[in-house]
Amino acid sequence: MVEVITAGHVNWDVTLRVDALPVPDGEARIDSQRRSGGGSAANVAVALAGMDVEAGVVGSVGDDETGLLARRELDSAGVDCSHLLAVETAETTTKYLVVDEAGEVMVLGNDGANEAVGPDDVDPEYVAGADHIHLTSQRPDTAAELARVATEAGVTVSFDPGRRLAERDFAEALARADVVFLNDREARAILDDERDRPAAELHGRVVVVKQGEDGARVDTPASSVAHPGFDADAVDTTGAGDAFAAGFLAVLLREGGVLGPDADYERALEFANACGALAATEEGARTAPSFDDVEEFLDGQF
Repeated sequence: MVEVITAGHVNWDVTLRVDALPVPDGEARIDSQRRSGGGSAANVAVALAGMDVEAGVVGSVGDDETGLLARRELDSAGVDCSHLLAVETAETTTKYLVVDEAGEVMVLGNDGANEAVGPDDVDPEYVAGADHIHLTSQRPDTAAELARVATEAGVTVSFDPGRRLAERDFAEALARADVVFLNDREARAILDDERDRPAAELHGRVVVVKQGEDGARVDTPASSVAHPGFDADAVDTTGAGDAFAAGFLAVLLREGGVLGPDADYERALEFANACGALAATEEGARTAPSFDDVEEFLDGQF
């Protein structure tokens, strides 16, 4: 069994670094390119494993060469892939990440196999054996089933629905989640007033709002905590949000449990912001730092 299960997209990323993001009918110069595994579920799992958390992933890839490469990367990082489906005759989802000199990202992608996991593929025993499950963007019915199985087994749930939140009905998964991660744009899409008390609007859930270079904040039914973030020379913001989520969960796991009234959300927020800042200073989606790297970074801030 694993401590944390991440569930959702497992992709293959092609990162193109350009001089500027092109405008309509415009053109940009490609300065470099790299290929590696990606997808939020996979990214968070790798980041957690790098912070000495036993992590497993629930997701799907094709039975093609890039699917094999994505699985090998996860295996080598120490992620349990026993519930990563290989879909016959399917193509692994590929994302083209166009990154400008300031680290801003534009994403292009094909549908591929990354949402082949359906509700019937959920293994209740695997989910119930974990301490926590972290949901990322995926089929709404699958997210709902994973959240249902987890909550009925007493497993806590976090959910980072991603950029397609406004297009998809994640109401059931959101209702069962203990912690919801949103960025500013996603918060505006589902909350009446994202600046007030999002925990109240989401029925008492702990809501973490990521605000990019302005840091992040946590809202709980009892209190709100904000952190301004850290100055960092951003090279590539791809995966910074996944590193943030992994850091938030890892520090709470290490320091007494994922959730609860006694959880140190101020400490988790500071640590997560440091993870996101450090990840943004390197190229690629799999750049989350180790636990010791983050502690050293934080020690240097004071």
